[in-house]
Amino acid sequence: MDLVVINKSERIAYITINRPDKRNALNPELVKLLSNAFKNVIEDVDVKVIVLKANGDVFSAGADLEYLQQLQQNTDVENFTDTYILKELFLTIYRSPKFVIAQVEGHAIAGGCGLASVCDVIFSVPQAKFGYTEVKIGFIPALVSCFLIRKLGEGRAKELLLSGELIDAKTASIYGLINFIASKEEIESAVHTYAKKIVEGTSSNSITVTKQLLSTVQDLNLDESLNLAIGLNVQTRSSADCKKGITAFLNKNKLDW
Repeated sequence: MDLVVINKSERIAYITINRPDKRNALNPELVKLLSNAFKNVIEDVDVKVIVLKANGDVFSAGADLEYLQQLQQNTDVENFTDTYILKELFLTIYRSPKFVIAQVEGHAIAGGCGLASVCDVIFSVPQAKFGYTEVKIGFIPALVSCFLIRKLGEGRAKELLLSGELIDAKTASIYGLINFIASKEEIESAVHTYAKKIVEGTSSNSITVTKQLLSTVQDLNLDESLNLAIGLNVQTRSSADCKKGITAFLNKNKLDW
């Protein structure tokens, strides 16, 4: 059985975690397969939007139990290697030049919640719970903290990461952790409709450059971020997509992206 399944349709790539018997828990093998899957679809010129989803009733329960047992015997070098490959997965998703949607149809816990958190937009069913439970078993939410403080700010990040408490989808939406809530019966259609809107209504180049800008400016002071924005603006104005968009707008033509 393939642990990760890729399907492509209408310029949308669906990456599905397929380990329902283990609650889609993460281990080094699955993390590597997910990294390879994302790299594969990122390089595919026919793909414009990526949807990350999971089979079964749980999006991902975090670290695999067998993996947790193994960690007790790991050396520092082995622990570094494990953490590094998860960092690479998170960065690959976060820095993807393509729009990434998480379709969460069950609980997203610990590393599984981190996996959803690094996506651009999250759709969730009302029944799903979210939480970073690492502190409850003596771990720390190390990697995800670097992303969550950007996404939610220090106050909310501290509340979630230091307590390890689970929150429901409605609360996650209020906090800004997730973007949309749809019923179990409607979430697939809702995600597809949204993804199609991105495919048909936006420039691939503009998505890529805007994501680059958003991920970089947070590390700069105001003057540096404005100078970066100027440079990327100049670069984008001379792009084929921008010329196409302006021409269509001025001629009142419908754009075909």
